[in-house]
Amino acid sequence: MKGNKPVVAVVGATGAVGKEMLLILESRDFPVAQVRAFASERSVGEKVPFQGGEIVVEALTEDSFEGIDLALFSAGKDTSEKFTPCAVKAGCVVIDNSNAWRMDTSVPLVVPEVNPDDLKWHRGVIANPNCSTIQMVAVLKPLHDAATIQRIVISTYQAVSESGQKGISELESQILHLMNGQDADTHVYPHQIAFNCLPHIDSFLDNDYTKEEMRMVKETRKILGDDSLRITATACRVPVFYGQSESVNIETAKKLTPKEARAILCQTPGVEVFDNPHENIYPMPFAAVGEDSIFVGRIREDESIERGLNLWIVADNIRKGAALNAVQIAEKVLEMDLLRVS
Repeated sequence: MKGNKPVVAVVGATGAVGKEMLLILESRDFPVAQVRAFASERSVGEKVPFQGGEIVVEALTEDSFEGIDLALFSAGKDTSEKFTPCAVKAGCVVIDNSNAWRMDTSVPLVVPEVNPDDLKWHRGVIANPNCSTIQMVAVLKPLHDAATIQRIVISTYQAVSESGQKGISELESQILHLMNGQDADTHVYPHQIAFNCLPHIDSFLDNDYTKEEMRMVKETRKILGDDSLRITATACRVPVFYGQSESVNIETAKKLTPKEARAILCQTPGVEVFDNPHENIYPMPFAAVGEDSIFVGRIREDESIERGLNLWIVADNIRKGAALNAVQIAEKVLEMDLLRVS
């Protein structure tokens, strides 16, 4: 610490999420004594903007974390697994955006609006959940508190930016080729993504679910602190650049009407109810881009069961689904005086 302000590192600073982290740290006036930027060897020497100036990107090494108080990681699972222990050993608190630590029972998995008290038992590492999980649990937590959710059925419609710049580039390239009568090359996804939908995100498991689908199941139970929740998910990649959409069906122990659900969600921090279908008002991914809020609409009764609701949930997957949530965790760590390794 320098004075009362931490020295902050952004690991993966030249990636889409890393760049967004820097923008959010600046726009939210996060109290920093200094910000350092780290990335892979190929990015060393590049400059990233921050607070009207530029930060020179440094190479990430095992000795990079001396004098750093807080590190925001967004450089992939392998990097997190290799360098997080080095950071913690140096006395640095890590907020990690990969899936390296999410299901580790010794690591809190946190959405600040949902389970901030879990930060109290961190041992130097705090996991940032999957983007699809973040936007869903922020909406479901107040409904769970009010009526006890018993079952959740999820269908996701996930943007290519979740795959990083390579996913964005592949969709752009395929659209251009196809619109000019050329064949679309496929490298990132198993099939063409342009003008198509792929019910396949990450690899398939022995139960025929994908890792992405099972991540949502396990992360939701961990964040909500309820292993009894019955959850099933289908994750689909769609030809949208930014913005994650989800159709979520819940069954509750106590009857909850759509009107009651809207009233609860209107009072929920970080959530905006956008729900007037007769006026064509409902959340859409393009409208969520660049927004901090999670949007929910199409709130209606599931007429096939006694105590069911359908919801449509949308958020910016790079912003709230990754970078903003990580910065909000960092803000809570400072607010709760938890910038230490316990």
